[in-house]
Amino acid sequence: MSKIKVGIVIGSLRKDSFSGKIANVLAKFFPQDYEVSRIDISNLPVFDQDYDDTGTVPASWERLRKDVAAQDAFLFVTPEHNRSFPAALKNVLDIASRPWGKNLWDGKPTAIVSVTPGRLGAFGANHHLRQVLAFLNMQTLQQPEAYVGDVAGMFDDKGAFIDAKTEKLLQRFVLTFTGLIGKIRT
Repeated sequence: MSKIKVGIVIGSLRKDSFSGKIANVLAKFFPQDYEVSRIDISNLPVFDQDYDDTGTVPASWERLRKDVAAQDAFLFVTPEHNRSFPAALKNVLDIASRPWGKNLWDGKPTAIVSVTPGRLGAFGANHHLRQVLAFLNMQTLQQPEAYVGDVAGMFDDKGAFIDAKTEKLLQRFVLTFTGLIGKIRT
């Protein structure tokens, strides 16, 4: 039996982002029958329908669309930019849902973890992303919600994750998410 493929989409392009660090922590909690990989969202030209209309789709779009199509489920880990999710993440959602009628996200299970050094846990980003995923017909995990605030203090000076309370929350989150994936895939 082949492994269930989960693509992790990180909303931050920053090399050493907190979202990327939390994504690494989350990836460790998936069972062995899962294959977890990052979906690269860097270096993507901004969505423009003219690329599809003229048959001049950038190679980076082709790679992204192939990567998205190959996944069984998605985990989005995102920071908050101005009370919403980053433009780079919206661009990825647009590229893989177009042209019209070729939505590669359609029906796939998904979950969201929002991350911030602030106290509110990037609530705005989490809920704005939920709105877009609902339109794309993704089956989003509703509970537990995962808002990771005060993330800067969750790693030691060597980059190791040291927050036991959040670790338990994230383990439970992944366990519940894999349960949702199992229900949708049957």
